[in-house]
Amino acid sequence: MNRICVYCGSRTSTQPIFGESADQLGHEIAKRTWGVVFGGGKIGMMGRVAEAALAQNGEVIGVIPTALKVKEVAHTGLSELIETPDMHTRKAKMEELSHAFVILPGGFGTLDEFFEILTWRQLGFHNKPIVVVDIDGYFSGLEQYIQRAVDEDYVRESNLKLFDWVSTVTEAMTFLDGYFQKNTE
Repeated sequence: MNRICVYCGSRTSTQPIFGESADQLGHEIAKRTWGVVFGGGKIGMMGRVAEAALAQNGEVIGVIPTALKVKEVAHTGLSELIETPDMHTRKAKMEELSHAFVILPGGFGTLDEFFEILTWRQLGFHNKPIVVVDIDGYFSGLEQYIQRAVDEDYVRESNLKLFDWVSTVTEAMTFLDGYFQKNTE
């Protein structure tokens, strides 16, 4: 079974489009009989992804550090909830369980997870697809930063091929459908 790691906020924006995108992603992953791997919380965008997948009888695995179990209100209705001693172990476990990574809007933690998994790919620790879903231009500032880093030669232009940039959940799922089809033939 393919498992998609979803990095997104533990909070939900006041803009409905972001929460709707989380719902759509969870639904679409489960509809394909893929699993969701996420941060284990019941709240925010991550909670919405999990609930949408569970509503479709999807496999949902949460990975949460002990210190965040109460703060992020650990989701107790998952297929599996894995508790880790710290954030480093959490991120390593999420990578180990996953076949691809999708980044939805979120805050500092989401960016931390995106850049760590991207750096791991750059260093050759994994070769799994990474898809940034730029809902409503949410990541446009990040896109500008990345381009500036390339322009200033801090990032090789070839490294832009380490991740994909899409505007909708539908585009992300189309990309992943193609990736998994190509890599299972």
